[in-house]
Amino acid sequence: MSSLTLIGAHRAVSSLLETRPKSWDVVRFKGLFDRLDRRNSDLSYEMLSLRSTGEVVARAEMGGRQEPDESSLPRYLVAEIDDLVVNPMWLIGGGIGVSRRAGAVSPDYRVFRSRGALLPRFIHYLLRSQPYLDQYLLYTRAQTTFDRRVQQPDLDNLPIPVPPLEEQWAIADYLDRATARIDTLIEEQQRLIEMLRERRHSLVDGVFGGHVPNVRLQNACIDVVDCLHTTPEVSDDGEYEAVRTASVRNGEYRPGNGLPVDADTWKARNAAGAPTVGDVLFTREAPAGEACMVPNDRICLGQRMVLLRIDHTVCVGTFLLWQIYSDRVQGHFRLSANGSTVANVRLPVLRTTPIWLPDLTEQRRIATYLSEQTAKIDNLITETEQFIELSKERRSALITAVVTGQIDVREME
Repeated sequence: MSSLTLIGAHRAVSSLLETRPKSWDVVRFKGLFDRLDRRNSDLSYEMLSLRSTGEVVARAEMGGRQEPDESSLPRYLVAEIDDLVVNPMWLIGGGIGVSRRAGAVSPDYRVFRSRGALLPRFIHYLLRSQPYLDQYLLYTRAQTTFDRRVQQPDLDNLPIPVPPLEEQWAIADYLDRATARIDTLIEEQQRLIEMLRERRHSLVDGVFGGHVPNVRLQNACIDVVDCLHTTPEVSDDGEYEAVRTASVRNGEYRPGNGLPVDADTWKARNAAGAPTVGDVLFTREAPAGEACMVPNDRICLGQRMVLLRIDHTVCVGTFLLWQIYSDRVQGHFRLSANGSTVANVRLPVLRTTPIWLPDLTEQRRIATYLSEQTAKIDNLITETEQFIELSKERRSALITAVVTGQIDVREME
């Protein structure tokens, strides 16, 4: 075992390094890498960016990012193939990876090159393994943009296991094969989820698509109540919840995504009408067009939320809820927003949305049918999502076990 004296706290990785194979050395990061400072002064390299998955891609592939000031472009750092690219402000989120393409990355990044003791593919797996992600978190001071930056002295003293090169080749080859199989399985399950969601959407829209609207949405309600356009005052020990848009997705209420508030705030925000079970919550923006049933009487409206107080003499709340997710209603919202996506549903638009409202018996029949059928699909989606999470955990555990020598891949296929 190496007699290397470690500097600083490395408890996330130290225990694994202590049980490494005897033939593996341990070297500090700064003893294995050179930090590069070559600039893209002639603008000859394409602009690259680093994903949280560790992929270094063309900046254009990231989409929606603000373009840098042209005066900063000559300061961009050049990264060649097999160089290690690090985003020190997002190491805790996976902002580290070995580049498979040459280009220029942000001057806020850091670029390193192995001195030859480490194979680039091994580096990629090792420094993205869960113990090292946990270690980066230990180096941070807080979760603000500046305080979560990993300082270079900490990175310099990060202990790195160094297997013999032939074993690094075996590890990288094995992990390439093993992770590819798991990734393929995950992709197949993700496609299954998309198919199930499409099936769910078709099921709902198939019920409403063939019927002509005969009333406006406001005719199904006693009132359409907008939220107060202020942020609720949070009370850590509050017994009530201010529902936010994050609380509402795909027709379901998601507990725990709102803000805790006290009784006084609950009363003040419900002055225009308190939500009751059987009513419908609606998100008018960020994102717009989502809805769910009121889960209990201990909630109030947070920002961007609307309460549809149902007139139960003419409308069944769950029937209206499902119809909100039909193509016709969602299309009405999109057209009113003058865009391809629903940015904001204004109250006059919501109130005058054309809907189909048959008699109560028909509404109950349809609502029951859709609730039963979508529940079956939702259960399949949940099971598939759980399978994906287990696969990701297995992938992470396998990488950790292999790059730290807990599994000798030379004895495997």
